[in-house]
Amino acid sequence: MISFESDYIAGAHPQVLKHLCETNLEVLSGYGSDIYCKTAADKIKKACECEDAEVFFLAGGTQTNSVVISTMLKDYEGVVAAVTGHVSAHEAGAIEYTGNKVLTIPQHDGKIDPKELEEYLRGFYADQNHEHMVFPGMVYISHPTEYGTLYSKQELEKISNICRAFEIPLFMDGARLGYGLMSKQTDVSLPDIARLCDVFYIGGTKVGALCGEAVVFTKNNTPKHFMTMVKQHGALLAKGRLLGVQFDALFTNDLYFEISRHAIEMAERLKDVLIEKGCTFYLESPTNQQFIVLEDKKLELLKGKVGYSFWEKADNTHTVIRLATSWSTKQEDIDKLSELL
Repeated sequence: MISFESDYIAGAHPQVLKHLCETNLEVLSGYGSDIYCKTAADKIKKACECEDAEVFFLAGGTQTNSVVISTMLKDYEGVVAAVTGHVSAHEAGAIEYTGNKVLTIPQHDGKIDPKELEEYLRGFYADQNHEHMVFPGMVYISHPTEYGTLYSKQELEKISNICRAFEIPLFMDGARLGYGLMSKQTDVSLPDIARLCDVFYIGGTKVGALCGEAVVFTKNNTPKHFMTMVKQHGALLAKGRLLGVQFDALFTNDLYFEISRHAIEMAERLKDVLIEKGCTFYLESPTNQQFIVLEDKKLELLKGKVGYSFWEKADNTHTVIRLATSWSTKQEDIDKLSELL
């Protein structure tokens, strides 16, 4: 069976695993105070062109979203996100569980529109009853979005300026950030993101690591006693080296970007096959996630032969599915899918 189910169906990239094995018997301090967490953080700050940034390593995306949002918001504040945003749709209410509300606004292929965001924020403060409402205390976006789409630099600048005007932070979920940065259709760089966002994270779980996300605070705005609160949330690893070693490998010799570039190249070849086979695309994605509409009868024929992700029902007889590429995707996988289609 071949699988395009997700970008974390395989373990770690061989070079990441090699670094873990090479350092396995080293005696290192715990809780992220080891030398590899430090060198990884330094490499990330250099890549971001933001030497003043503070970098922290957490184990997973949901933990990261929950911890960052809950530590940066006050009790009476919520986070503004697209209705399809990960924190709104696919995190089992993790944000609400820690005491903050997700304030949803419309989505456009997964993205929020700067004009609609500004209208929402202005409308909140124009409401004379807003003291009785949940305050918008942060804006959350993901890049790429849940639909594999990307923000342009101009869109990010507009959203960032709106956040500055309303004095609230902009938080970018970068679980798949590498695939956005390596997309052939992007004009956004890692330094751009560091400049325009108040906090973001660089995803490792979906980009070559066994697990791990690197949180980057860029405006001298790390919440007070952040690591204490990370531990309070049950998200602090005693063996923090596990994360530091992996990110040290990912940010050595541009491995993170090479992994992402490979996935994009595989996605382009996958897209060519899907076009050749006459597949209907649900939307246009310039990253490693591709969404197509297939007849349910066709899906039955693929069952047990191809791994994919259910996305949503298109109608009574058609389903939207997602096919994702990663560092482990091979040309043979795409060739086999072509035969099956």
